Amino acid sequence: MLNVLRRLSSRQRQMAGAALIFIVLQVWLDLRLPDYMSTITTLVTTEDSAMSEVLKQGGYMLACALGSLVCAVVVGYLAARIAAGLARTLREEVFNHSLAFSDAEVGRFSAPSLINRATNDVTQIQNVIAMGMQAVVKAPILAVWAILKIADKAWEWTTATGVAVIVLCMMLGVIIAVAIPRFQRIQGLTDVLGRVSREQLTGIRVVRAYNAEAYQERKFADANDDLTGNNLVANRVMAIMSPGMTFISSTLTLSVYAIGAHLVEAAAGPQRVSLFADMVVFSNYAMQVVMAFMLLTLVFILLPRAQVSARRITEVLSTRPSVADAPRAASPGQDAAAPGTVTFENVSFRYAGAGDDALTGISFTAAPGQTVAFIGATGSGKSTLVNLVPRLADVTAGRVLVDGRDVRDYSLHDLRGRIGYVPQRAYLFSGTVASNVAYPRGDELTEQGRDAVEQALETAQASGFVAEMEGGADATITQGGTNVSGGQRQRLSIARALAASPGILIFDDSFSALDYTTDRALRRALARRDPRATTLVVAQRIGTIRDADQIIVLEHGRVVGQGTHAELLATCPTYQEIASSQLSKEELRA
Repeated sequence: MLNVLRRLSSRQRQMAGAALIFIVLQVWLDLRLPDYMSTITTLVTTEDSAMSEVLKQGGYMLACALGSLVCAVVVGYLAARIAAGLARTLREEVFNHSLAFSDAEVGRFSAPSLINRATNDVTQIQNVIAMGMQAVVKAPILAVWAILKIADKAWEWTTATGVAVIVLCMMLGVIIAVAIPRFQRIQGLTDVLGRVSREQLTGIRVVRAYNAEAYQERKFADANDDLTGNNLVANRVMAIMSPGMTFISSTLTLSVYAIGAHLVEAAAGPQRVSLFADMVVFSNYAMQVVMAFMLLTLVFILLPRAQVSARRITEVLSTRPSVADAPRAASPGQDAAAPGTVTFENVSFRYAGAGDDALTGISFTAAPGQTVAFIGATGSGKSTLVNLVPRLADVTAGRVLVDGRDVRDYSLHDLRGRIGYVPQRAYLFSGTVASNVAYPRGDELTEQGRDAVEQALETAQASGFVAEMEGGADATITQGGTNVSGGQRQRLSIARALAASPGILIFDDSFSALDYTTDRALRRALARRDPRATTLVVAQRIGTIRDADQIIVLEHGRVVGQGTHAELLATCPTYQEIASSQLSKEELRA
């Protein structure tokens, strides 16, 4: 929790200091009320007392009450401002830090958990700060000050108050021992419920296709029951607290008056008025002591979850991304090779926790203007290989060079600014066609940017269906691109990569959803668009890559063939097997 509180700005700390001053003032005003009440009691029970003096003391009480109200409002306002400001800072830090995570870190935390940490966990901390500033700070001051006020009164009353406090502490101790572990589990169970919900909604088509609704309902019900059961136990225990506090408070009040009645009865005439006034004052101060502990119970309800939330947020913020900028990243314009050159030098790669390498000893060079294609069975390492170029992951051994420099020597912004990347799974963001193609410029498109969008759409063979959409390039795209077909999503994703005219284009199996005619037209348009661009293509269809300048055949993460289509048909058994499964005998002889 302290790691989170250190992120308070200087202004927020100044506001916290001001809130502390108002809290102390509020406590002082609250504790002045019994004193005035004692004076009024003495005046009322004394003969020849002037009504004006009684009204004067009543006016002081009213002023203290109003002053306490003003202080409470100011403290509440300052606490809310501090809590909301810190929550905003934490959400921004968690989100921005998560953007720097590679697939390894995202896989470690899981997307639903990261979302939960940036929303629900931050809200827990916001709540405990907003309420805790008033409870945690006020309660000890109120308790200590009230105890000092009653310390010199009759020992019988002090003993009764002490017994009440001891019983109260024992009750709170039992509640905390049972409830806190439950509250600590709630966040993790919420993550599980979020993951199950996200999985079900994301894969809803598969669920329906296999009539698996009942299975998913049971899966959700199990996660929901775990969370519900945990909440029920914790909240049932916490439910004991309120009636328990009321019982202790009422019993203490009864004890104070019972003891007071005995003391008054046993006292001499002149002392009775003084004892009666002391009884009224003591009962009020005793209630203030109990009230202080009641305030602390609010913290006991909120703090356990907030501590877990703070630990989860700190865990995200303290995780260093496995892919990060080098301490001294290379500056643009200092490259040792022609722009667009991609070189792999004996590259190996292993996923974290894996027993074997996903790639072993990969070496090749893609010169500017060349098209280098990668083909092989599923799981042979094709996507893994091209993901090393934009540093979506870092090599385990060897080097990947772009324009003659190790990719790890570039800043990530500069490196990825040179590359147009089309992922295996096309993803579109909520917005418009234009904002997706010109991503991330979005709504700030200039006329020149509009022209670039139109050219990219035309090259990607997407201008036809975009023109038919309502609004054309300004047509609405839903999150994930669910309002367009798979092939349309892929073409828009390709257009997005082309819009910035990068020197290196990477297509990770990006033509699989296209028909052969569109595939061929797209490849021809790409060749005409920028003959100097280097193109890396992952494909399953030989028809997509047969005209490539260089084809690399992968098997179990190793290169088993490298050359042109004709050369591989003559020399590479793996390529021959793939070709014979896709091409006719006439096409093989062509």
